[in-house]
Amino acid sequence: MTTSELITSQHLAQQAIIYIRQSSPHQVLSHQESLRLQYALQERALSLGWHSEAIRVIDCDLGQSAASADQRVGFKELIAQVTLGEVGLILSFDVTRLARNCSDWYPLLDLCGYKHCLIADRDGVYDPGSTNGRLLLGLKGQLSELELHTLRARLTAGLLNKAQRGELALRLPIGLVREATGRVVKDPNREVQDRLALVFSTFLERRSASKVLQYFNQHALTLPRPDRFGDLIWKKPTVAAILEILKNPAYAGAFVYGRTRTLAAGPGRGDKRTQRLPMEQWKIRVPNVYSAYLPWETFERIQAMLHDNYAEYDRNKSRGIPRPGAALLHGIVYCGECGHKMVVQYKGGTRYICNFLRQQYHVPVCQYLSGDVVDRAVVDAFFQALSPIELDAYARAVAAVQVRTKRLEQVQHQQLERLRYAADLAQRQFAHVDPGNRLVAAELEKRWEDALAALHQAEALDRQKPPPLPGLALPSDLQARFRTIGQSLPQLWRDSLIPPAHQKALLRCLIDKVVIHRVSSDQVQVRIVWKGGETTTRIIPVPVKALAKLTNAAAMEQIILGQAAQGVADEAIAQHLTAQGYRSPMGTLVLPSTVKTIRLRHRIFQKRSQSHPRQIAGYFTVPQMAQALGLTAHWIYDRIHNGTIAITKDLTHHTFLFPDAPATLTRFAALKNGTLKELRF
Repeated sequence: MTTSELITSQHLAQQAIIYIRQSSPHQVLSHQESLRLQYALQERALSLGWHSEAIRVIDCDLGQSAASADQRVGFKELIAQVTLGEVGLILSFDVTRLARNCSDWYPLLDLCGYKHCLIADRDGVYDPGSTNGRLLLGLKGQLSELELHTLRARLTAGLLNKAQRGELALRLPIGLVREATGRVVKDPNREVQDRLALVFSTFLERRSASKVLQYFNQHALTLPRPDRFGDLIWKKPTVAAILEILKNPAYAGAFVYGRTRTLAAGPGRGDKRTQRLPMEQWKIRVPNVYSAYLPWETFERIQAMLHDNYAEYDRNKSRGIPRPGAALLHGIVYCGECGHKMVVQYKGGTRYICNFLRQQYHVPVCQYLSGDVVDRAVVDAFFQALSPIELDAYARAVAAVQVRTKRLEQVQHQQLERLRYAADLAQRQFAHVDPGNRLVAAELEKRWEDALAALHQAEALDRQKPPPLPGLALPSDLQARFRTIGQSLPQLWRDSLIPPAHQKALLRCLIDKVVIHRVSSDQVQVRIVWKGGETTTRIIPVPVKALAKLTNAAAMEQIILGQAAQGVADEAIAQHLTAQGYRSPMGTLVLPSTVKTIRLRHRIFQKRSQSHPRQIAGYFTVPQMAQALGLTAHWIYDRIHNGTIAITKDLTHHTFLFPDAPATLTRFAALKNGTLKELRF
């Protein structure tokens, strides 16, 4: 029996734990000799003086890496036993079995030193509570951690070297298969090829993954997907499945490695997290390695569209997909005051609001502008930029519809053909089964019935689909307007032949963003940034609620007073002011009613009746009754309109008249005091 001077009777009175671990399931199966050496440590424990009943083996961490203790149940059990003071010796083949991470290794040394627990490996026995023992164990732990990083760096270098050549055999998405020679080609199944091509073409047309899903559901189309073994199955499409296809660079023929980053989880947070990286941060990209379903330039355009569709205004400042709302600049309008993106509010009309600073710092809203006026100015500038364009939109629209119809008919025919083959195959399998083997026969019969049900459903949908359109039978005048789209687009726009979502998409074809800034109470500066960097700046008038908020209100008032004193009519004054560039608060021109309001405010009258109250013998008018009772005329008019005072207008004088009698004043006083509920005249 071999022993050590460090081992005392106190240690022998406690357990000796043998910790056994291998790093991966593959090592457990293939490195059997290493496993035998670790189990042979029981003989070592016996030779050190422990009885067989006091020797315990912990081997539930087989197949677990020692890089972290989070997933190692056996290591946690070992720590618990040492904490309880039940362990006198921890025996392992070498310290790499216990931990390859100093953050796990040194706490174990501290705990063993405090609990007087020894640690032994094939080289000797160590006391973590002594200086020499802690020094040696600390060096071994550091070497173990360094060895792990060295092995990982060596393996990663070889992997990256192979990936740089595009020869690393990564898992391929559906639609690509690897031949025996290692070359990656398209799946020979033409239905798979056409269905994937339909996903890309439909997204480029509709610009949204959710709209691609709507299109597939509308026509009862399925998607090719891998099962858990990587085999091809056909499933109902989902947004996640469509996005997985659209975001995979393998369909563009590129080998890409390093699209994700693994983030270490914090203490007690469980598994590590995987983060997707943007395209510019991908580690390796080798073009033209696989057979491509679309060019790389088209793939980049799809990624830009997907990124732009996320309407996260505060975080990534994306524009979002064009939606049916009335605000045409939704997603591309910015505040000229603070530079942040503005949002839309539809309550009480279309408005653009900059509320970023209010959300962050609880300060007042930066800008609050009417959307209709700004939209009209931007649309006018868009039409001016588009007017020289000559485009035969009608012919292109007809050709696009014909291509889409033909493509849809092809994929539906392929789907029916596949379902018919599946039903025939299920029938043949059922016909060849031994009738006596009822368990197998019942399962094959069920598969045949399911295949027939799917086939009948697809055939029923195919019969119910509408007949193909003979063509776009538009009127000749409308066809002509489409053929000269640059000149006729404004009229098509005004006739509501273009829905709001398409209007927004058209604006975004030429406009990158719009910056708006209120320069005065009644004027807004609109700066349009076009695709390519050119800008257009305009000052546009906006409605205000009061005449005093107009910047030139004082000058306009002086002109009105001067011409009204000369006896010029209100209509003529309004036309003269409009020609000089003046306007009313809520309009783009000066209204005669605005001129009249200013004239009467300064007691400039055109008729004698305007200079004194109206007098009708034997009657009170509403203003006279209000003055006699100490009320306002509005108080009486309000009760006439709600029916509390029942009276009709006099047909001769076209006004409300009350009898000039003491009883009238008495009844009104009772109504005012609340003792009378209503009056009738």
